[in-house]
Amino acid sequence: MNITEMLTQVTPIVVCCYLVGALLKITPINNKYIPAIVGLVGGILGAITYFVAPDLIATTDIISAVAIGIVSGLASTGVNQVKKQLTKEE
Repeated sequence: MNITEMLTQVTPIVVCCYLVGALLKITPINNKYIPAIVGLVGGILGAITYFVAPDLIATTDIISAVAIGIVSGLASTGVNQVKKQLTKEE
């Protein structure tokens, strides 16, 4: 698997999870739960993608698809932190 195939797999899940995390930030939910929630959402999206568009996630089993989704969901938290650090005023 090359980097282009890998980015094709994870980018849609990262974007969806990032949006879920952004929506959760405007709710009264404690921010410490957001990474766990977006990880769970990523796992669910990985499983859905495995069944709906199996060629999007290049794996042969559901466990790997869920794992890819969870890691993608958690990566959305990292993307948020990078954005936050780059826009932080000193």
